[in-house]
Amino acid sequence: QVQLSESGGGLVQAGGSLRLSCVASGRASSWYVMGWFRQPPGKEREFVAVISWSGRSTLYADSVKGRFTISRDNAKTTMYLQMDSLIPEDTAVYYCAAARTVSSGSVRTSPREYDHWGQGIQVTVSS
Repeated sequence: QVQLSESGGGLVQAGGSLRLSCVASGRASSWYVMGWFRQPPGKEREFVAVISWSGRSTLYADSVKGRFTISRDNAKTTMYLQMDSLIPEDTAVYYCAAARTVSSGSVRTSPREYDHWGQGIQVTVSS
């Protein structure tokens, strides 16, 4: 079993930056695809970004492309989401997620493909 814990959220003005972290504990020695999702107020959970186990493959939602950067440090079992040029539409609860994989380069964008989830962390962008 893998436990995920997010940190780094908070309140920021439009145009500002935040860096989210997700630490994995437990059976973190297996290969995992890791992703970020978010749930804006009154809306469904949506894909934000994903990174393969190797770190060489990444995908981003169109809404965050060019502004957000996903990365990971497998030695620290930690994934990051650097969020720049934040806009009020980025306001949401952000979740990290992990899915076991046998391919070091695979990525997944559907929340149904993920086995493990963090508790979520609030990000609020004021205008």
